[in-house]
Amino acid sequence: MPAPLIGVSTYLEPSVRWGVWDQPAALLPAGYHRLVQRAGGLAALLPPDGAPGAAAAAVERLDGLVVAGGPDVEPVRYGAEPRPETGPPARERDAWELALVDAALAAGVPLLGVCRGMQLLNVALGGTLVQHLEGHTGPPGVFGTHTVVPVPGTGLARVLGEGDARGVAVPTYHHQAVDRLGEGLVVCARSGDGTVEAVELPGAPGWTLGVQWHPEAGAGEDVRVMRALVSAAEDRRGRARR
Repeated sequence: MPAPLIGVSTYLEPSVRWGVWDQPAALLPAGYHRLVQRAGGLAALLPPDGAPGAAAAAVERLDGLVVAGGPDVEPVRYGAEPRPETGPPARERDAWELALVDAALAAGVPLLGVCRGMQLLNVALGGTLVQHLEGHTGPPGVFGTHTVVPVPGTGLARVLGEGDARGVAVPTYHHQAVDRLGEGLVVCARSGDGTVEAVELPGAPGWTLGVQWHPEAGAGEDVRVMRALVSAAEDRRGRARR
């Protein structure tokens, strides 16, 4: 059976330099597609598309979806005013990725949200965000590391295995986090200061997980979360062919 097709959302930047060129570009850190490949999937990059129905049409062709990390979600999306620490809006990307999340949830397509992607999942389900917290990044442009503890009995705890039941060190770079949980979501990991580090959606039509950390960072050696997505995508495709 061919490798499952895993779509990954991308940045849309107005000015990117390579060689002699300086042009608008859709881009994504290579760690994402490499982690998909290492986990047994076939990666497809999904740049923002504002055409009506584009998100649903894209998700219909996918076996799984990753909503990648990136800039802050615009607070208007969850009914809040921006704080001074909140970054500038990425409205085109917000609209595209929220549409992708909605389409994946409706179709039962397995979904993994990474950092911003987890926050968008929460917002899509009616939740809110903490707009600023300290201690969850390294220096500018450098991932920090801290320990997250999975909640016993959750799907994430099963993915990580009993060996990491007391905590696992993860790459992290974020200053926002889940505040009020979206409808149906449950917390499946926290950091030592109580910050929500992972959420899942039990009973959803498709496997759904959000993690606040960056499994694709660095060498991307920990493939467990991405492998769980790829496995769920394979299972769904297998059921569809019966």
